Amino acid sequence: MDGSGVERVRLIPWSEGDFWLLRRANSPEMTEHLGGPESEEKLADRQRRYVEPFAGRMYRITLADSGESVGSIGYWEREWRGGTVWETGWGILPEFQGRGLAASAARALVEVVRRAGGHRALHAFPGVEHHASNGVCRTAGFTLLGPADFEYPKGNRIRSNDWFVDLRTGSETGQEAGWDG
Repeated sequence: MDGSGVERVRLIPWSEGDFWLLRRANSPEMTEHLGGPESEEKLADRQRRYVEPFAGRMYRITLADSGESVGSIGYWEREWRGGTVWETGWGILPEFQGRGLAASAARALVEVVRRAGGHRALHAFPGVEHHASNGVCRTAGFTLLGPADFEYPKGNRIRSNDWFVDLRTGSETGQEAGWDG
């Protein structure tokens, strides 16, 4: 819900029909902090991974009032500092950015992952220079643990911030947005 109590976004489980959204998000603007656009072959492979069963899940983010698709968010397993954690990432289409939709989706996802169980932590790793995604983490209630170095995609070194949510604690995080799934 936004400040007026109106639900803002819904998380819809990723499906075969969502490939168009991967293509829309594969622009230089949307992949600037991820090493740039992927080939059509890599996008098709990503689509297959998103719809096949895996440890985690991808979602299409829609506006709660209209059902219009505005982006994607998901979670998956990552080996991190000697254990397995959940990792999350998101993308909001350019025409919908700056409205707090990613933070609403991230809050909703925290609750989805908390209910799914499996690991005690959810992490996000936006680049240190990606101010918008770091702001999403802050607004969505993640705690900044500090910088970390990554290779993503393979061959591309990036300096990221490690943001964390303890999934064992019950909080109001995520109560402000809905999810279907």
